[in-house]
Amino acid sequence: MTAKVSVAEMNQILQEDLSFMGNLGARFEEMTDGYVVARLPYSDLLLRPGGTINGPAMMGLADAVLYAVVLSRIGMVKLAVTTSLTANFLRRPKPGDLMAVGKLIKCGQRLAYGEVLLHIDGRDDDPVCHVTGTYSIPPKEERPTQ
Repeated sequence: MTAKVSVAEMNQILQEDLSFMGNLGARFEEMTDGYVVARLPYSDLLLRPGGTINGPAMMGLADAVLYAVVLSRIGMVKLAVTTSLTANFLRRPKPGDLMAVGKLIKCGQRLAYGEVLLHIDGRDDDPVCHVTGTYSIPPKEERPTQ
């Protein structure tokens, strides 16, 4: 099914509204209804001691992907917000582009729940982090008109 928000629209949101990740170079590459793929290009800025990609970069990318997964289903509701985010770091990622594949598990009227699996580009069979999260969706009457 087609997403209610396009890749181009989500990349614009990265630049304007999620500029922390946008300034790091994160980009959405694929979106369908309830499914999103994003990339965070490798940069030395992402490294922590030991030469591994830092946790905040992985969690930030995963949160942006969860946001996109939710918007792919409900449309341009920018006031949807994270209510919980749980990251399980599975192994130390070596330097490389970080890929995030997200999917929506459940979407109700007020809450949406999804997951993101992160891996280094080219190693999609070797995940480095698994993230789950819940988003709160504002009631329709509380959403600003666009």
